[in-house]
Amino acid sequence: MSRWKSLPAELHPRIRALIARLRAAKDRGGLSTRRLAAETGYSARSWQRYLNGGSLPPAAAVEALARVTGDDPVRLLALREAAAEHWTRGRPLPAGPDAQDDPAVPPPPPPTERFVYGRYPRALVTAGAAALVLSVSLALVLAVRLADTREQLAHARADTVAAAPATVSASLVPVVYPCRPRRDADGDGTWYAGLSRTSTAILAYTHVGPEVAEAQCLLRRTGIPPGDIDGVFGPKTQRAVERVQRREGLVVDGVIGPHTWKALREADAE
Repeated sequence: MSRWKSLPAELHPRIRALIARLRAAKDRGGLSTRRLAAETGYSARSWQRYLNGGSLPPAAAVEALARVTGDDPVRLLALREAAAEHWTRGRPLPAGPDAQDDPAVPPPPPPTERFVYGRYPRALVTAGAAALVLSVSLALVLAVRLADTREQLAHARADTVAAAPATVSASLVPVVYPCRPRRDADGDGTWYAGLSRTSTAILAYTHVGPEVAEAQCLLRRTGIPPGDIDGVFGPKTQRAVERVQRREGLVVDGVIGPHTWKALREADAE
């Protein structure tokens, strides 16, 4: 049988009863502290504290000891619950009803790490300065890239505006274009009005220019009047385009694109 140390005199009887039962179970099982730790999952130092009144064992530890020693877990857990009523903050209360707190129990030690002035603030200032420099550098890089991107967009927009057909404006001067469509005898036999040879320009409502006049002349040749050959894509021209598209089985959207150009240049007159 193990030779146990005497329990502290100030332990409550309920706590003494629990520890005595735990010690007896360990002795019956013939387990060393190290073996008990391996079987229950709680360290040997923890069991030394539990079995010598240093701290209250958890309910799971009590149940594990009962399992490995064959003791009654219900009885052990009941003793543990009764002992827990007299245990506060890991320290047992005195047994006497009128006894005061044990003066021998030292107060909790003060924190070992103190804030050292002059070291942590300096480190914080250094980290903050580095973060500020990094932020400013990143902002400068983003500003340069944004300026380059804006310049590229401006050039692209200028190119697009230059390539796109003009639209109706208040300063538009009315123009009447000649309309003399003829077949290209030397080429593939397609029709041209002599105003533009495009077959890919996208023309839509409010566009103006010789390309629109070319389309109007070709529309007139097919027997669908677009109004005056004035180079202005107005409502009459749009309705004429929709009629040609409907007749040729194209998508009816009133916009002249490659397919509509092909139909205009190859269509037979009605």
